Amino acid sequence: MESFTKKPDRKIVTDDGREFFGYSFGADGEKALELVFNTSSAGYQEILSDPSYTDQAVILTYPLIGNYGIAEDDFEARDPGAGAMIVREYNPEPSHCRSAASLGEVMKNSGVIGISGVDTRELTRLIRDKGTQRAFITGAGTPVKKALAALKEDPPRDAVKRVSRRNAEFFGKEKARLKVALIDCGVKKSIVDNLAASGCRVAVLPWNTPCEEILALKPDGVLVSNGPGDPADVPETIKAVAGLLGKVPLFGICLGHQILSLAYGAKTYKLKFGHRGGNHPVMEIGSRKKIEITSQNHSYAVDGKSLIGTPLEVTHVNLLDSTVEGVKSVRDRAFGVQFHPEGAPGPHDGEYLFDRFVRMMKENKRHA
Repeated sequence: MESFTKKPDRKIVTDDGREFFGYSFGADGEKALELVFNTSSAGYQEILSDPSYTDQAVILTYPLIGNYGIAEDDFEARDPGAGAMIVREYNPEPSHCRSAASLGEVMKNSGVIGISGVDTRELTRLIRDKGTQRAFITGAGTPVKKALAALKEDPPRDAVKRVSRRNAEFFGKEKARLKVALIDCGVKKSIVDNLAASGCRVAVLPWNTPCEEILALKPDGVLVSNGPGDPADVPETIKAVAGLLGKVPLFGICLGHQILSLAYGAKTYKLKFGHRGGNHPVMEIGSRKKIEITSQNHSYAVDGKSLIGTPLEVTHVNLLDSTVEGVKSVRDRAFGVQFHPEGAPGPHDGEYLFDRFVRMMKENKRHA
């Protein structure tokens, strides 16, 4: 384990000029990033490699990180999505039979900044009380004035463009009965794996693929993936989804759920500090009995009032703050959920949603 007796060599400067000192691990450098926190007690590799964390510095509230190392098969994307990881205590010497490298080694090779020794509880309370902030991660000796100047620069708004594939890729068996077109806004590998395991041939397409090109593939269904940032920043994807409504079964996950709602004319808004963790309770409204423990990672949510007058109805709500967690249109065979059914915190709570999508595609195929 690391020692906190040495002099801190890194620090975090927040929007309001507060400084949080710590110790470097991972890559060197300095970055201006959005500061968010995740309450999961495990899964730091999946968090690190989730494209939805692009341009964000993730505070892990669990106090000890790195114990089980990094496993080759557990990455959610080829390149780590997070811009930085902030932890209380980092273990550079993991112990696990599947470990192929330490967290710090992978972060260093991938250009992800790490800072340990930080009072993560205080930093999390700051975000909880004041809302999500931007922060500048830099050397301990950097003047606060310089850090605050860096934070005044406008943040990038092209995250989806940067993390999406440039060309179509195919997964699953070639002769699979069902074909799914997956719009990649920053898709996690687990989503593709779930579709392939359900017997689907999956064509993963760039985020800005036009509606006409998607329909030309003659898919049995279209899935709009998770991804980073504000859903309003991808009007090309919203337009494509709007053109698909009623023509093919649709399933949206996280950002995809927001894009689906925007395609119907609903609105989204930014949450005070977002939802990130593996313990969010969500109720399915239809039964009012089924409570799912969900994995979540998002800053934006669908405005429930804006759904009035659209073909969408709310299917799930968050029991912590009553935000919209799911929508559906029976008429158009479309539905979306704000949480991650592939995240498996339950661990099987969300699997039925992939089954529902498959059934929907099979029924549509029979009646075509």
